[in-house]
Amino acid sequence: MATVTLSKLDKTYSPGKKDSFRAVKGIDLEIRDKEFMVFVGPSGCGKSTTLRMIAGLEEITGGTLKIGEQIMNDVEPKNRGIAMVFQNYALYPHMTLFDNMAFGLKLNKTPREEIKKRVDEAAEILGLTSMLDRKPKALSGGQRQRVAVGRAIVRKPEVFLFDEPLSNLDAKMRVQMRTEISRLHARLDATMIYVTHDQVEAMTMGDRICVMKDGNIMQVDEPLKLYNDPQNMFVAGFIGSPPMNFFPGSCVEDGGSHYFAEAPSEDGEAFTLKFTGHMVSAAKKQGTQPAVFGVRPEDIEVSGEKSESSITAIIDVAEPMGAETYLYLNTPTGRAFIAKVQAEHAFAIGQTVHLKFNQERTALFDQASENVVKGA
Repeated sequence: MATVTLSKLDKTYSPGKKDSFRAVKGIDLEIRDKEFMVFVGPSGCGKSTTLRMIAGLEEITGGTLKIGEQIMNDVEPKNRGIAMVFQNYALYPHMTLFDNMAFGLKLNKTPREEIKKRVDEAAEILGLTSMLDRKPKALSGGQRQRVAVGRAIVRKPEVFLFDEPLSNLDAKMRVQMRTEISRLHARLDATMIYVTHDQVEAMTMGDRICVMKDGNIMQVDEPLKLYNDPQNMFVAGFIGSPPMNFFPGSCVEDGGSHYFAEAPSEDGEAFTLKFTGHMVSAAKKQGTQPAVFGVRPEDIEVSGEKSESSITAIIDVAEPMGAETYLYLNTPTGRAFIAKVQAEHAFAIGQTVHLKFNQERTALFDQASENVVKGA
């Protein structure tokens, strides 16, 4: 297998024209040999365009792409040592599963015995052995996706590319297929690059995750590192479900203690929260510049009484989820946020509650740059 190296990789549509659009903005990334790398981000962030440049389906307008030690900018797709699995399966409806999986090998004039060996091996890995004489219309969506994966496996590529391959499947089948693809990666020990807009897929499948926005890379990290230590507000808000809550305001010092003061509004009195632990040093570093306090829903707990380290909020909606309850709340200023709490008590709409934050897991962001603020 091989590493994939992107150096200042750039994609501009209609360059030099009035309607030109820069979809990928000079990104740098090294995808390691045998790594499962996931590109994730909202629609239009440039993740699929980046994948298509790696595949050779989009022309590179700037920078270089290397697979192994070879620069691939002008190499034909068929000669790049890659295989791609598409969102819509791209199977030939008039061919059997065997012929669909063998088609690329036949074009390359692979010997018949080798074709049969490779197809049989891939079919066994994917549980398709008993279906090889069927045509795609006789298969479920999940089975068709397995055939598309099998067609990639038989080519024995250096790099596998997946472009949102599970988006056409129902929720239960998506869970099953992402498990199968992860198991396949472990079995083949191959370099795989996977594009998705689903952050749950990204978190559960990737060795590392590349989060993109507006053609830029926002952060590349291991899943839990990305979740626990986001470098900016975009990553913090995109990774996690429900997403991180953000409260704009500023840091203040009073009598040697440091506090976060929510931005006031005309609708009500803003809350003030006393900082503890690492948040104190972050507040010192931020000074009086506008800041954003971030806390994940699961790091909020219902407190028995109001204190300097709690805030008061009003329940707007309570959603029992079994062992947990999602509380949709409003601060006195009317700012909405979500808490994920243990379902030990019954909650009522309009009820006033006091909430404490696990400040070991909260974050402070600079409001202007949206980057995380870390103390000394």
